[in-house]
Amino acid sequence: MTKSELIQRIAEMNPHLYHRDVERIVNTIFEEITQALTRGDRVELRGFGAFSIKQRDSRIGRNPRTGDKVKVDAKAVPYFKTGKQLRELLND
Repeated sequence: MTKSELIQRIAEMNPHLYHRDVERIVNTIFEEITQALTRGDRVELRGFGAFSIKQRDSRIGRNPRTGDKVKVDAKAVPYFKTGKQLRELLND
């Protein structure tokens, strides 16, 4: 499902809301999650899952085309862990 499909689905389920308002709500939620992760905070949506940041150390990698050694810098990557409710729904 894409973001536009999500907006469309929510708008259909809530005919009393304008499409532009639903779009603004979805964008605000995504922006808040992004800003929280940027600050290093953890975002937990009960029953769905939790977003957090994991730090990866710098390392020496290899260029797959040439086989040359390449220095890979340390970086932060987003991580998602599913919630118990979602996991149970998927595995039933």
